[in-house]
Amino acid sequence: MVVSDIHGSKNSLEMILKRIVEHKSDLVVICGDITHFGPASWAKNFLDEIPIRTLAVPGNCDPIDTMTAIVESKAAALHAKKVEIAGYKFIGFGGSNRTPFNTPFEFSEKEIFDSLDPIMEEKAILVAHAPPYGHVDYHRIKGHLGSKSIAKIVHKYKPILVLSGHIHEARGVEYGSTVFVNPGAAMFNYAAAVTLSDEIKVELLE
Repeated sequence: MVVSDIHGSKNSLEMILKRIVEHKSDLVVICGDITHFGPASWAKNFLDEIPIRTLAVPGNCDPIDTMTAIVESKAAALHAKKVEIAGYKFIGFGGSNRTPFNTPFEFSEKEIFDSLDPIMEEKAILVAHAPPYGHVDYHRIKGHLGSKSIAKIVHKYKPILVLSGHIHEARGVEYGSTVFVNPGAAMFNYAAAVTLSDEIKVELLE
């Protein structure tokens, strides 16, 4: 079960719990913006209510101390880290590339690339808050808003799956040698069910 952009919505938890049961999910992946500018303790409380294994990265609207809250929660913190589950390598990066809004958890493109490149590997699953530039990142007014460094990482390492959020309007799936998924904002009851097998299958939920 893939969710992103919760933005402090209490209703999102009920939605996630319901869909875990409906889809018999064995893993939840959270692609950031758990809170809406805090408090970080809200993120910990939220994550602790999810009853199955959970991986999480913070988003650009999460305060820096959300990282500590994730570490102290029942979820596994995936920012700038790698976790192996059932033979799949999950590699994460939270926050976003620079925005005009100077949100709490932003990075330069150089910082993003320099953090991801040493831990990335081929055929992995990349979990990021910001999408790669040109993929599930299109805003109807502002155009493509994703990270060019994440796009560079994708081009270099060719992950089998990229999970991201951040751009609410870019909810969707792109199929190819890499499958790109933006589940949409959980605050609006959006999520995605992803099945990992010989063929990756994605169902957008609303």
